[in-house]
Amino acid sequence: MSERTTLASLTTDPRPYLDDPDPALRRLAVSACAARTDDATRDRLVSLLGSDPAPEVRRECAEALRGLGGGEVLTALLTATEDDEATVREAATAALGETADSASLPRLIELAAGDDNVLVRESAVTSLGAIGDESAVPTLLALAGGAPPEVRRRCVSALSVFDGDEVEAAIRAATEDRNPIVRKAALMVIGGPPE
Repeated sequence: MSERTTLASLTTDPRPYLDDPDPALRRLAVSACAARTDDATRDRLVSLLGSDPAPEVRRECAEALRGLGGGEVLTALLTATEDDEATVREAATAALGETADSASLPRLIELAAGDDNVLVRESAVTSLGAIGDESAVPTLLALAGGAPPEVRRRCVSALSVFDGDEVEAAIRAATEDRNPIVRKAALMVIGGPPE
């Protein structure tokens, strides 16, 4: 089968390609399945997220499951935050923010505070802000004052969804952060002139 014929077939019905031996085709099939909301497709993506040997396929599964509800999806995404591959953890962490399920808060807080990959930490902070649960505020405040600059910048944005004197003080303090990306983020939040 030619590449063009394969892609046309995959576009028409991507589900058979979820079992293809080529991880590139499996990844494309997962991406094409993202628009499908039937239970069988969702269940297959959940299964692949936990079992596919290719990290790029697992990452695509996490992306495809963004915003979908259900206990199976939440469980699969939480499990994927423990994946050995940082890109999979990052995608799963971002997807948890879109599920907006507060059951993911303890794991997101743990990732924001201590994952060994800064992109995963950034994603966790962003998801904490997206969920908007007050129980995340102490962690966000602590990170805003002492995490790597990329994480501090995300904390400023995440804190902007909360109210309170401590939150306002942390955002104002960030306008004088030693790092320009943090200062710029804080100035954008408070409406000050950019540097």
